[in-house]
Parts: sequence; structure tokens; C-alpha cells
Amino acid sequence: MNEQFKIREFKAVEATEAAFAALQLYENAVRAERTPEDPPKSVAAVKADWQSMPPFLQVRVWLVWDAAETAVIAQGFIAIVNTEENQHLAQVSISVLPVYRRQGIARTLLALIAAEAEAQNRRLLMGNTNGRVPAGELLMERLGGSRGLATHLNQLALADLDQSLLHSWLQKAPTAEFGLGWWEGPYPEDQLADIVALHEVMNEQPYDDLDVEAFHITGEQLRQIEANLAAQDVTRWTLYVQEKATGKLAGYTEMMFLPERPAVASQGDTGVFPEYRGKGLGRWLKAAMLARVVAERPSVHFIRTGNADSNAAMLKINREMGFQPYLSQAIWQVETAKVRAYLEAES
Repeated sequence: MNEQFKIREFKAVEATEAAFAALQLYENAVRAERTPEDPPKSVAAVKADWQSMPPFLQVRVWLVWDAAETAVIAQGFIAIVNTEENQHLAQVSISVLPVYRRQGIARTLLALIAAEAEAQNRRLLMGNTNGRVPAGELLMERLGGSRGLATHLNQLALADLDQSLLHSWLQKAPTAEFGLGWWEGPYPEDQLADIVALHEVMNEQPYDDLDVEAFHITGEQLRQIEANLAAQDVTRWTLYVQEKATGKLAGYTEMMFLPERPAVASQGDTGVFPEYRGKGLGRWLKAAMLARVVAERPSVHFIRTGNADSNAAMLKINREMGFQPYLSQAIWQVETAKVRAYLEAES
């Protein structure tokens, strides 16, 4: 790496306003390459996100600065989820502004990340790439990594939404057996145990070749995630379906609204327990949520959602609704030992 560049560990709780301002410019430049239609984030939003990171995430971040140490030109981080599951795994990310690529910056950041993974006894590193930044896939291939899960960020233009289709799905809903319920913002405390169980349904989604264990979220972790959303002023809508005879939650869908991106809503989890599938609950949930977005959020013009390419059931529903591929993505994995071997061979 060019010796004129400076690497500094970034600690959000200690960072100055000037550091956050530089990080904001950097993050917006990265975002413009990946999702060029999106508006930039403010310094306040960037600061809120980093300073409210859920405590169950252990994160180390390094920023690469230009020679004058006024502009951030690259970033690397490693995130370790402190849970009973997946203690072999660390989430990693490296990004470099286009003009500074091929100068050894990614390799230098990778060395810091690998050292931290080894110190934490994490044998596997996992990270995301996308089709608009080919440098990510090239790096993973050089490291000997494997593409564990192919995904897409899919987008629905509400102007193209078939309202008659939505009406049809709502008309076919099994209302004799099930009812819909609604939460806006934090989950109700008196139902938190049932909501924790409801989130277990997401372990049914495809993982393809990823070396991961099912993640069993806790009520405390859900509250930590909610604190992060609240700090960013993100609004979360949760629509759930409940069996009338037993009162059991059968499935749910979520939508999130970011104040600085009013034209785009983010579709979060959608899941139905296996024993309730084949009854049209997924279509009902999706249709009811979209109908509410159209009625109550007129500023929203697009809905985006991430889907595994192998998730045939959810993709079928989304395609019927009009979702189209927006950005190709992949989750890669590589053994920490392979990364160490690569670094030693390049030294």
C-alpha cells in the first residue's frame, strides 16, 4: 500500500465530528456506485447508525485516509456476533473508492481483519459482493473463496403494481381461520416471547452452500436492534397473521421506512411457519402490507427486498407482484487459513 495513506482504527464512541463528516462523504460515494438512484445520507444518520450498533455485535473498523488525513478513501471491518451459534464465523467487509483500487489497500485491510479473526478463533470469513463492483468478486476468487449464496436485491415500482391482483389476493384470504394483526415500532412486551418464536421461521429460508447454523434470536437482541432503528429514526411496520382457534402466530412480514430515503421502502422479513403454508398466508400478508403502504405512504414509489435466488416460493410471489431484479449480489465465504496463506504468499 502507498505509504502516504494512513490507516486508523475507527471507534464510533470516540470519533470527532470531522471524522464522521469524512466518513459520511465516503459512505455516500460507496452508495452512489452501488445504488446510484438513492439520495445521500446525512452526517447525523451515519453517526446514529454507528453509535447505536447492537451490543451483541462486536465490531472493529479501520478507515484508510488520504495523505492529508482529511478524506476517507477505504474501509474495512470485521463483525462478530456474540451468540451461542456460529462461533466459527465472522462477517467482514472491505471497500475502496474506485480511483484508489489496485494499490494494495484491500490487502492491507485484509491483514488487519485476518489477525482479528485469528485472535477471536473464527475460522471462516463471510462477506457480500455485488454486480456493480466487480472488484469484490475478483478479490474473493483470488483468496480461494466460494460463492455460498447467490441473491438479488429486487425492486417493485408501485406505479406498475397490479391493483386487481392485490384485490384478488385479499379477497382469497382465509379470514375464517386467521386474522391479521399490526405493530408499528417496538414489539409489545407482553407478546415478546411469541415474537421471538415467530422469528424462528426465518431459519427456514435457503442457505444453499453457506456454512452457517440456524440463528436463534433472543428478546434482548430484538430490543437492541430496535434501539438501532430508533436511533436512525427508522419506522418499522410489522403485519402478522394469527390462527383464530389457537391464537398462535402463523407468519409475519415487515416493512421499514428511512426518513432520508422517502421514495424507497425496504421490505424486511416475510415468513410463514411450515405447518401453515399452502393456505395463501404469504400472499395475504404481502398484499395487505402493500395496500397499506399505498394508502398511508404516498411518498413511497419503490419497494426493495433481498431474496436468495434459490428461494423459489418467495420469488414466485414477488414476481407475480411485479418485483424485478435491481442488483445482483452474493454472499461469499473463505477460510481464515486461506486468507493467511494468501497474505503470506503476497508478502
